[in-house]
Amino acid sequence: MAAADIEIATGLRRRTLRCAIYTRKSTEEGLQQEFNSLDAQREAGEAFIVSQKSEGWQVIADSFDDGGCTGANMDRPALKRLLAAAEARAVDCIVVYKVDRLSRSLTDFARIVEVLDQNSVSFVSVPAYCAGSVSMLSLPNWAAWRNLRTRISSRSALSTATDRRTIFIFVLTCSYLVWR
Repeated sequence: MAAADIEIATGLRRRTLRCAIYTRKSTEEGLQQEFNSLDAQREAGEAFIVSQKSEGWQVIADSFDDGGCTGANMDRPALKRLLAAAEARAVDCIVVYKVDRLSRSLTDFARIVEVLDQNSVSFVSVPAYCAGSVSMLSLPNWAAWRNLRTRISSRSALSTATDRRTIFIFVLTCSYLVWR
């Protein structure tokens, strides 16, 4: 029996899930290219949403692209528009290529998730979702850790941190992505 036949027989219709794709690139380098990182991120998000079409997922027309914006803070025009759309309940799900595109700060990520939760908006990081279970709260920890390691390396302070026997501790909280 086809899905459409089941819907007709049971009187149940699948809910359309309006999906917004958020993309970000830290620098403006390469953004002038015909196909750039933002385009690649958007394409991956669109492909994922198309793979979920039978579940009612649809891409919304609005673009939320922050080119040349750091993920270390929330001062990004497209992110602000996206959160406003979430608060207006114009989207049901936010899709990002990787969680560090949304935020590299654990505090900011928690703020974003709070806004999404208050407005019943789901969040999907494509590679994490495709891998199966999602440890949603651990992903920004890894993004923050990577950001910290990059800063330390770029300042040539890695050897100093190692000499001081600096230990980075990250608490990983396991959870699963639950659709409402």
